[in-house]
Amino acid sequence: MILTIDIGNTNIVIGCFEQEGPGKARLLFHERFSTEQEATSLEYATIFKETLELHEILPSQIQGGILSSVVPSVTGTVKEAAEKYTGARILVVSPGIKTGLKMNVDDPAAQGSDLIVGAVAGVHCHPVPQIIIDMGTATTVSVIDRTKTYIGKMILPGLAISLSALSSRTAQLPRISLDPPKKLIGSNTVDSMKSGILYGSAGALDGLIDRINEELGEACTVVATGGLAGVVAPLCRHEMILEDDLLLKGLLILYEKNH
Repeated sequence: MILTIDIGNTNIVIGCFEQEGPGKARLLFHERFSTEQEATSLEYATIFKETLELHEILPSQIQGGILSSVVPSVTGTVKEAAEKYTGARILVVSPGIKTGLKMNVDDPAAQGSDLIVGAVAGVHCHPVPQIIIDMGTATTVSVIDRTKTYIGKMILPGLAISLSALSSRTAQLPRISLDPPKKLIGSNTVDSMKSGILYGSAGALDGLIDRINEELGEACTVVATGGLAGVVAPLCRHEMILEDDLLLKGLLILYEKNH
């Protein structure tokens, strides 16, 4: 079994794949917990222990693992924790790793590892040209052209950041959840905020997709992932492929290329 770990600014997502033959693997579970910068390797090891026990997986069954991170201060701690509990070697996605992905950007080494992992999975699983929208703490919109080359991205404030700024910078607007409003035009403050944040984000993404398609001169496959993709994607007018496990799939592909 292969352990895959994606460390984001807000959450850490872990999954475990069982290999079923050459090029085939089944995702056994997908779990999410908070990224805690002050947590020790022992505390993270306890989380790994509880998660694997919950799914009745023994540490000795883990043959290896791979980790991507956009939080450098946490990377080493989580890697140490996973290795401490499982006894397996954990690879880290870094500029020296083999990806098989062509890059046409100013500084390939400066691209976030999560974007590279997502692009590797996107190219492997879906037609190109392709737009990958990752809705996490920030919303990133990556573009892969018809030659399977990663040509760049756009970065927007994530929904949670936008919502937090709206609530903290205004005297009378409350903190709210991000479940969809009953209708577009809100008749109360809470529904009005939900509508503005969610439909506003959907409208921004639709607009970016239109402009990307225009710049490339052809329509792109659109893949949506990240914690809030399931909320926003249905509100968009463009068809999107929802891939909750896109980064975990990409990590598995990179593990197989590098282990």
